[in-house]
Amino acid sequence: MIILAIVLLVIGSWVVFTFNGLVQLRNQVANAFRQIDVQLKRRHDLIPNLIESVKGEMKFEKETLERVIQARAAAVSAGQGGNTGDILAKEGMLTQALGRLMAISENYPNLKANESVKTLMEELTHTENQIGFARQFYNDVVTKFNTAQQVFPTNLFASMLGFAPSVLWELPADSPERETPKVNLAV
Repeated sequence: MIILAIVLLVIGSWVVFTFNGLVQLRNQVANAFRQIDVQLKRRHDLIPNLIESVKGEMKFEKETLERVIQARAAAVSAGQGGNTGDILAKEGMLTQALGRLMAISENYPNLKANESVKTLMEELTHTENQIGFARQFYNDVVTKFNTAQQVFPTNLFASMLGFAPSVLWELPADSPERETPKVNLAV
């Protein structure tokens, strides 16, 4: 009887320890996602100012500006109660639209010389870098959380305890960001 009590105590302690560890990892995943959310909010706030600053010069690029505005609106709405997959998709579309805007803006010397546009572009570039770092941290924490759920013997109990794997932040398979950049060093 004492041996059975000790075995049950050990198993019970292990379940509590495992549960608490998974809760801690789940909270780290949520925190990491919120850190991305903070950077995305900053990006969403910078975009209208950038659009207003370049609108006059980029009259012929109206379609590009409209794509950025639409992608921003979709990303903001996805962030308000949307699921992670929807947020990932919409933010990917916004990243693509912003990349196109930044690339096209290089063709406009007046924009490159405009201090307010230059400052906004630098802030946006800095924010994009911060988003990249936050995504990397998020994926690291998600991988740790998912691995903890998948190793034996935790995998036998994780779903019973209410845990489910989290989604990694990935580029869509058809994303232009997956393409190898073309470098031309010929002068």
